Amino acid sequence: MKKTLYIFDIDGTLTDSIPTYIAAITKVMRDLGLTDIDTDYDNYLHHTDRYALAYNYRRNFNQEITDALCAKVDTLFASALEKYPPITEIPGARTALLKLEELKIPFAYGTGAFPKATAIKMRDANIPFVEEVLATSINHLSREGFVKEAIDKAKIHYDCQVFEKIIAVGDGVWDLKAAQNLDIDFIGVGLKNREQLLQAGCTTWVENLIDFPIA
Repeated sequence: MKKTLYIFDIDGTLTDSIPTYIAAITKVMRDLGLTDIDTDYDNYLHHTDRYALAYNYRRNFNQEITDALCAKVDTLFASALEKYPPITEIPGARTALLKLEELKIPFAYGTGAFPKATAIKMRDANIPFVEEVLATSINHLSREGFVKEAIDKAKIHYDCQVFEKIIAVGDGVWDLKAAQNLDIDFIGVGLKNREQLLQAGCTTWVENLIDFPIA
């Protein structure tokens, strides 16, 4: 087992799911009775489902969310996603993860989405999905929280207490900043945020995962 760990963001990195995600999470919040929803998700303090729910719930009801509400929204969000066309992969995502499996290189997932919806996206896109190394925002407002959880889960799953190198892979500046805050390496993915990533200090970038650079 090689001691490099890759931690993949999912939406926009492995799955082409952001437009569907925005529509579905907004619908779920409206179904919960939230009428004043800030849909400028790119400018949120944290790019996570838990933060989106907490921020808008407070905005509408002046109340804090609970873990029970997050669990309920997770189920509702998954049900909503099932009514949209199937999510597809970012080009090369499936092949890249299969290659990591073949080479016995550890990987995990750190996503701002909730877990049940995440499982549906990965199933639809036919991307290798190891639930034991999935960390989500169900328990974390910030990306740093679930990236650290992904590392901890990977240590247990791969029986490796120390990784020689940890590389986060993501499409957003928020992914890069989390990696910088945690002092781990980073690979940027995709055209949408390329310039912002480079300006924020991203030194390794790929258009998609077809030619994913495996250390």
